[in-house]
Amino acid sequence: MKKDIHPKYYPEAVVSCACGNKIKAGSTKESMQVEICSACHPFFTGTKKIIDTAGRVEKFQAKRAKAKKS
Repeated sequence: MKKDIHPKYYPEAVVSCACGNKIKAGSTKESMQVEICSACHPFFTGTKKIIDTAGRVEKFQAKRAKAKKS
């Protein structure tokens, strides 16, 4: 293997989220800034919101219920 071609690896790199959560992870960057993490993402927190402006969710649920009956 060639010497000095790989980037420096930081086993204790700090990942900072916009919500204030800090995570230690291995990376080739010493620190990173992210907008969303598992502590504030709706999928992981269970606080998901459905934004429906045209009634598409209800339309889909009605189709699904109709298909189950058939």
